[in-house]
Amino acid sequence: MQLKNDLLLRAARGEKVERTPVWLMRQAGRILPEYRAVRNSVSGFIELAQTPALAAEVTIQPVDLLGVDAAIIFSDILVIPEAMGLPYEMIEKRGPRFPNTVASAADLKNLRVADGVNDLSYVIEAIKISKKALNGRVPLIGFAGAPWTIFAYMVEGSGSKTFSKSRAMLYQDPELAEELLEMITQSTINYLKAQIAAGADIVQLFDSWAGILPPDHYKKFSLKYISRICDAITEVPVTVFAKGAFFAREEMAKLNCETIGLDWNMGIQESRRLIGEGKTLQGNLDPAALYGSDSEVEAATKRMLDQFGTGRHIANLGHGVYPDINPEKVKVFINTVKEYSSKLRA
Repeated sequence: MQLKNDLLLRAARGEKVERTPVWLMRQAGRILPEYRAVRNSVSGFIELAQTPALAAEVTIQPVDLLGVDAAIIFSDILVIPEAMGLPYEMIEKRGPRFPNTVASAADLKNLRVADGVNDLSYVIEAIKISKKALNGRVPLIGFAGAPWTIFAYMVEGSGSKTFSKSRAMLYQDPELAEELLEMITQSTINYLKAQIAAGADIVQLFDSWAGILPPDHYKKFSLKYISRICDAITEVPVTVFAKGAFFAREEMAKLNCETIGLDWNMGIQESRRLIGEGKTLQGNLDPAALYGSDSEVEAATKRMLDQFGTGRHIANLGHGVYPDINPEKVKVFINTVKEYSSKLRA
């Protein structure tokens, strides 16, 4: 299907664009009353994510309501552990919780490598429905969690300020850690390839807990596996977003991916110098900037765009949009990107 708006894909590949494309992490979610209405029609987040027609509906909402240049499939990074045999619960206002965790080699025997198509058929079906409903208006982004981040949840059992159990395993039983990371990596490759076959035009890896590892462990227990995934995904452009991994930007420049996501603490010009001209950069407005007045949001967005200049760039926030941010402020951000970047590139 010919895309009517392929700005995101052209920007990712480093091709000429008329303006900077823009989308937001967590755009399909709690900032939109329309999303909350759909969410309230079911028992909770997990049922919504596992109901393809509803997942597709909330995937498309930001395209209609906010005017973003891409849809991202509504799902969760923790579908991978569940597909591997480690189910999770989503506790309201607290986040994910795993009734069982991985603590020993015996626990690994209860897990399998997920095949992507059958084990995660509800996500694949949601992608097919979304793709058909979008009818080529904008690209559809698929995604998965990076292996280290998935590992951290599978070992810890929930979110954590320190992820001390997960990090302890890297010191106490690195062989077990690498065995689990291998299984996650292969499951993730299978999953992303299934998403692409179903219609995803570009995929993103989220390494949400990258910043809690020291540089040597990040290289050994995260970047190595991200690199494997990047090498395996050759069908569409790949974006890697590693929150807090400021120390790894030069190493990330060597990844076989098109785009590197920056969080809001990563200096734009410094990142460009460290990563080089061969990658597209994505980001990186501070999400909290959207609490400002319309004129403050507009000014902050223009400052960001001035720093990125007319080089390879996809506009986004430096992390997911916060749930209590007014959608009207998000529209100011999006419209400013569109109008101001058009002038910069004129």
